[in-house]
Amino acid sequence: MLNSSQKLWSMALAAGDGTRLAALTTDSAGNAVPKQFCSLAGGSSLLQGAMGRGAHLAAPERVCTIVAEKHRRHWRPMLRRMAPDNIVVQPRNRGTANGVLLALLSILDRDPLAHMVFLPADHYVQDEATLALGLEQLVEHLQRQPTQLLLLGITPDEADPELGYIVPGERLGERMHSVTRFVEKPPVERAQALLREGALWNSFIFAAQGAALLGLIRERHPEIVDAMETALARDVVQPGGAALQALYERLPDVDFSCAIVEGAEQRLRVVGTAPCGWTDLGTPRRVVETLRRQRPAPAPRRRSIHMPPALVTLASQRALLQMAG
Repeated sequence: MLNSSQKLWSMALAAGDGTRLAALTTDSAGNAVPKQFCSLAGGSSLLQGAMGRGAHLAAPERVCTIVAEKHRRHWRPMLRRMAPDNIVVQPRNRGTANGVLLALLSILDRDPLAHMVFLPADHYVQDEATLALGLEQLVEHLQRQPTQLLLLGITPDEADPELGYIVPGERLGERMHSVTRFVEKPPVERAQALLREGALWNSFIFAAQGAALLGLIRERHPEIVDAMETALARDVVQPGGAALQALYERLPDVDFSCAIVEGAEQRLRVVGTAPCGWTDLGTPRRVVETLRRQRPAPAPRRRSIHMPPALVTLASQRALLQMAG
């Protein structure tokens, strides 16, 4: 845990449906299990991995996650030892921007001075120690750049056309640059050209001062921020979550990368980290490739997150993996 973590909260983003990997993520009863509750090759789940990364940065009482109500049967036993206040439940999936906003408002209600790091719970990392160094640097830069949104960029080890890229600009600190532009899922030839420009993979791991992030989201979607703040306030007066539930029935789907981050490049910084065997396990093909080259490096020493084993092990889906490969 970092010495600078007094105001730092970590938030694992685990409310997605994981539909692209659904063919591989069915349990023994034939039920689809979102990939964040699965493991790659046995043992801990992807969610546990994300929360462990957060525990390396923040104090245990500030390690949180956002999950979906519809996945309660999956996450409830897995998170049974967590403080209920550290589990933010989204009534339904309305895009990543609404999920980030709900998580953000939940933490700011408890700590108005909070700094936050957001960690998607659908990542596999071969070399956790290298990623941990990058995360530490991300948080350290946040202390000096509290008005900026800091993105963690992964130095690519190949030109992958299924990933997003961040093109860095001016160097502003150790491994930190301004952001020139984003490129989403380019063809292989374009991805190769981007690598020659020094582009980084967009990991969707990011850190920000809570109030600054809220200000950025409010600039882009003030009506959604106002509506969610009102719903949360009503649910304080009349507990039960009815106001938030009703709001989520009419909220539009809003993507965080497209609707909040892109177009705000002057407010962004990217912090690069060395290649670490990172992948988002977004497709069956990528699961196959990750399993083929899996050579886990020693993980950094960090506080353990006590959770039951994953519900599904992707490596055990041999027949489906052979088809994907």
